[in-house]
Amino acid sequence: MDFNIHKFSDKLYTWIIQKGPSFIFGILVLFIGLWLIKILSRWLTSRMHQKEIDPSLKPFLLNLVIVVLRVLLVLGVMQIIGIQMTVFAALIGAMGVALGLALSGTLQNFASGVIILLLKPFAVGDNIIASGIEGTVTSIQIFYTIVTTFDNRTVIYPNSKLSNEVIVNISRIGSRRLDIELKFMNSIDFGTVKQLINKVIDENKDMLKKPERRIGISSIETDGYKVSISVWVKSHGFMDTKFAFQEKLIADIKDAGLKLPGM
Repeated sequence: MDFNIHKFSDKLYTWIIQKGPSFIFGILVLFIGLWLIKILSRWLTSRMHQKEIDPSLKPFLLNLVIVVLRVLLVLGVMQIIGIQMTVFAALIGAMGVALGLALSGTLQNFASGVIILLLKPFAVGDNIIASGIEGTVTSIQIFYTIVTTFDNRTVIYPNSKLSNEVIVNISRIGSRRLDIELKFMNSIDFGTVKQLINKVIDENKDMLKKPERRIGISSIETDGYKVSISVWVKSHGFMDTKFAFQEKLIADIKDAGLKLPGM
């Protein structure tokens, strides 16, 4: 028994002499590294706030940087202490492949979410058309985007779908063109029609002065002619403006005694 204790103490003494300094240095590096990562985290938080980075992206970027730095720190400390990395690296690699296969769709949505938040093809509050559905973007998350349609339906898009198909952003520029076509009989003077249309447009506060409106005869037929109206309006509230303009236009046409086919 005394021999075993003596042998164990000799081995312990040898290990302390050979590995002790590197072990202590590794622990010291670990604590200093964690302290530096904490300081870096505060600095990154401040910088991201100054750069006005999207709020949905801030926690993700911060956590990603911290996790990567901590993993690198631990690996570095293990190397300093002298722990063999071969088996550990193989295990991490196998786990990474398994997780990648299991979460391929989720990771694709994740990557697409980062791209959307960085490149900003659309933002919260924009009106977009995606997959034939028109609505307002109410939330952009890392994995999905929420769009509320004009009839109050909630549509949840995986971000990978939005990043891989054509998205029509109908409110980014701030204005849209309203196109209307009306038909009049040949007996009605076009000059009178144009004057009436201009009057209705001028009285509508939602119609924009620039770009210039366009009013003209789009086609001539045997029983009459068609008048095309193109006028620019604000993107938000487009349908409300369209309905109000058409209602007022029809009412003024009737009041002026100008008949439309079928009226």
